Amino acid sequence: MKITNFSVKNYQFTLILALLVAVVGVLTLFTMPRAEDPSTHPPQYLITVIYPGTSPKDMEEQVVKPIENKIYGLENIEKILTTVEDGVAAFQVKFKYGVDVDNKYQEISTEMNALKSSELPKDIYQIKTEKISSSDVKVLQVALVSENASDKKLRDEADKLKAKIEKITNLKDVKYSGIPEQEIRVDLNLEKLAQLKIPLNIVMGSLQSEAADIPGGSIDLGSKVFNVKTSGKFKNAEDVANTVIYNANGKIIYMKDIADVNYKSEVPYHITRINGHRCVLVTAGMKDNVNISDVQKEYLPIVDAFAKELPANIKLIKNFDQADMVSKRLGHLGFDFGLAIILVIVTLLPLGLRASGIVMISIPLSLGLGLIAMNALGYSLNQLSIVGLVVALGLLVDDSIVVVENIERWLREGHSKMDAVLKGTKQIGIAVVGTTATLVIAFIPLAFLPDMAGEFIRSLPMAVITSVLASMIVALTLVPFLGSRFLKTHDHEGGNIFLQYLQKFLTNTYKNIMPKALKFPKTTITISIFLSVIAFGLFSVAGFKLFPNSEKPMFLINIKMPLQANISESDRVTKIVESELKKHKEIVYFTSNVGHGNPQIYYNVHPQDRKSDFAQIFVQLEEEAKPSDKTILIEELREKFKTMPYAKVEVKDFEQGTPLEANIVVRLFGEDQEVLRKLSAQVETILRNQEGTVYINNELNTYKTDVKIKINKEKARTLGVLTSEVDKVIRLAVAGLTVGDYIDNRGDARNVTITLPRDKFSNLDALKNLYVNNVQGTPIALNQIATVSFETAPTAINHFNKSPFSKVSAMTKEGYLANDLLVDIIPQLDKLKMPKGYYYKLSGEKESEGDALGGNFLSVIILSTFLFIAVLLLQFKTFKGIIIVMSIIPLGVLGGVLFLIASGNPMSLVAIIGFIGLSGIQVKNSLLLVDFTNQLRQEGKSIDEAIAIAGETRFLPVVLTSVTAICGLIPLAVNPNPQISPLAIVLIGGLISSTILARIVTPVMYKLMPPKLEEID
Repeated sequence: MKITNFSVKNYQFTLILALLVAVVGVLTLFTMPRAEDPSTHPPQYLITVIYPGTSPKDMEEQVVKPIENKIYGLENIEKILTTVEDGVAAFQVKFKYGVDVDNKYQEISTEMNALKSSELPKDIYQIKTEKISSSDVKVLQVALVSENASDKKLRDEADKLKAKIEKITNLKDVKYSGIPEQEIRVDLNLEKLAQLKIPLNIVMGSLQSEAADIPGGSIDLGSKVFNVKTSGKFKNAEDVANTVIYNANGKIIYMKDIADVNYKSEVPYHITRINGHRCVLVTAGMKDNVNISDVQKEYLPIVDAFAKELPANIKLIKNFDQADMVSKRLGHLGFDFGLAIILVIVTLLPLGLRASGIVMISIPLSLGLGLIAMNALGYSLNQLSIVGLVVALGLLVDDSIVVVENIERWLREGHSKMDAVLKGTKQIGIAVVGTTATLVIAFIPLAFLPDMAGEFIRSLPMAVITSVLASMIVALTLVPFLGSRFLKTHDHEGGNIFLQYLQKFLTNTYKNIMPKALKFPKTTITISIFLSVIAFGLFSVAGFKLFPNSEKPMFLINIKMPLQANISESDRVTKIVESELKKHKEIVYFTSNVGHGNPQIYYNVHPQDRKSDFAQIFVQLEEEAKPSDKTILIEELREKFKTMPYAKVEVKDFEQGTPLEANIVVRLFGEDQEVLRKLSAQVETILRNQEGTVYINNELNTYKTDVKIKINKEKARTLGVLTSEVDKVIRLAVAGLTVGDYIDNRGDARNVTITLPRDKFSNLDALKNLYVNNVQGTPIALNQIATVSFETAPTAINHFNKSPFSKVSAMTKEGYLANDLLVDIIPQLDKLKMPKGYYYKLSGEKESEGDALGGNFLSVIILSTFLFIAVLLLQFKTFKGIIIVMSIIPLGVLGGVLFLIASGNPMSLVAIIGFIGLSGIQVKNSLLLVDFTNQLRQEGKSIDEAIAIAGETRFLPVVLTSVTAICGLIPLAVNPNPQISPLAIVLIGGLISSTILARIVTPVMYKLMPPKLEEID
């Protein structure tokens, strides 16, 4: 081959290039971005609208429909999932993959701003638009703990820490949570307002006017320009109290005359504790494409120094630091990598020390070249890319082993060193290129998996592809050059003692089997077909789960209170759960969040927004806790909380892959809420009666009760009272109205809220003695024109692509798979008698699988298959050769699926990667046998003679490459991470079965259908 000749003859150039790759590879290893999980940027967005005190039905009419209509009109929209609950509407917006993520974000933000100023209610508390990205995860969570510090003191200290941390350029979204903000509260005396006949609008208008901060512009004075400063915002409560409300007939009414103005804490909607102690949480996220270890070196000194400066009654606890987890995980994988290299070295002993040394030099250079390519393509060093590199370690030595072994064989046969290097490499060169191409093509579909699952997993196949391509280049350039310098002719034709014993073992193993197999070829093929059928039949035994549970030593406990429970009741029940957690010594930290979800600490679990009847506890075990120990604890806690009388307590492990609300979700579509309610009850019964389900949730099994203010519109019109004024007064009395903001002593903007005198939380008394001004400004008692009553309302309203639906969901128990349970559940769902226009769809894991493995993925598989065949056709020029080579694939599947079942792992996305990669490796090995058999026939050997010689000669490198791959994968196979081990287990099982059986089936297939010499010429 020309590239080999050039590399050997221009050895100085080859040497300099090798050194360059080594140096740049080492630099890349230490400088490329590092993170725990791959960075994903799906075209998905979360729009959250918070409108406290608004029922789901009112939210649907006033907020949801205008937003859905606007978003649904955007280009390339794929789906909108809307969830509406008390005071909160959440829109999960997903566009088709391939759109510009940032442009779509700007488009949505623009539309939301336009809606806010036109169609949406003016007093909405918050509209938040977020890009869903893996970088949303908080890499740091610390707690400032104190049982006796005031709210203000804790808040101020949290604010100080936030200010220090957010100066680090590589961090983002630094926030504190779990403590109410300070506000200036204006408690109006409505009776006094009524006596003075001052309309509420005038009071609000005065405050809003004074709170406005309108720049005065600039003026020229001589040769200079000066800015004109106006009154500016409120500075303190005194400014608000001295606001002039009314000035007529020489009489001035100030705000302090009609209201009590004071600093107060906002209504608490999020209570936090760590290990049962009151605290405030400070969290920070990390920007994309940065090294988390480097970022940790910046924030750790700040956190440590701040902890020493805190008052004696406040303690800092750093309970979550992702950098430690990344360092630990990458360290474990690094150890696995080192162990794999040692095992590979042992397996190379039959080649001899010199040949083994050449192969070992090729390993770091191939990996270095692969790393350089990955970094250039924008991939980070994370758990999946490192797994890809470890998998590649077992594969990339193949090319070097095959080339070195062939050079060694030529040397053992007595050829000169230069002839052995150049002619030996040329003889095997085309086969090396072909086998590498087939392996790369096998992994291409995984690099093009659609949707978020594809983006998440992509760094793994890309690590394999870049490293294997690099290994081919090294094997055809550096390896021959090193061979020409370091290899020597052998004294013994059989090689060293290790090689002699290995060759003898292989010969003895097959000496009785091969003659019989070749004598009865049809019987042999029938047996192999039978084994292949068994292999594919075993997939149903293994079961299927797209992504496994997380192995991280942490999980969540969700506490779902009875409908409409207030935050105080939720807090009481949370303390009961905490008391149980304190009994378990293996739990290091448990962080309670009442009325809100824990800040996001896992890439696919987004926190629940404010919800008074909800609480969440983030539980952390010791760092070295095994996944099996965590599973046992989860099952123990599930059993303990199963009979909790006050609430539904769900103990949930984190799951890898795309976000899932539950393993099994049944969505029922239709317009009538009552019909959906009946159907939901039937589906709930089906799921409850199904063995293996737990935590069944049906949103429509209960209705909530709302307080209804029924306005006598005829009477209101007669008295000149506008309905909007009634709504405004009620909102003012119950939730308060934000009329502006002020700048506190730390320079932060805080709200000025106008409301009525009340305790911390509003109660029914807030609706008593209310007055509404009519169009003339005359106060009218609310009870004259309206009555207070109670009415039932739905707990939540869901839309999918604007179509209303209800949902019933269930989690699966340990040892059960959702796909297996659905085999029994789906026939029962199909038997349900649904009215016309009503139907069901499955969500949960089923929908996730469809997104990950459907659509474009099938097209990529078909394309890759044709490319696979095309490369083999170039190699063999005949379809017979392809059939011979590919006949071994089902036999590799047999070993892979047997090992998968034996290890207790189901089929999953990583296992699929294993089987796809396995097909490439098997074809690679089989191709070496067939290619050499063809060469021998062209040299004049008979078919039987060529088969015998090729089997003896080429089976040795096949065995060596397979054994090195297996040894390289062993550390991954015993890794407790279920996201990693199934891949290695499948490859090891498949390599064992295919290597053993290839020596029998491939020669027999060749004898049954030998390609014609003119076809392979």
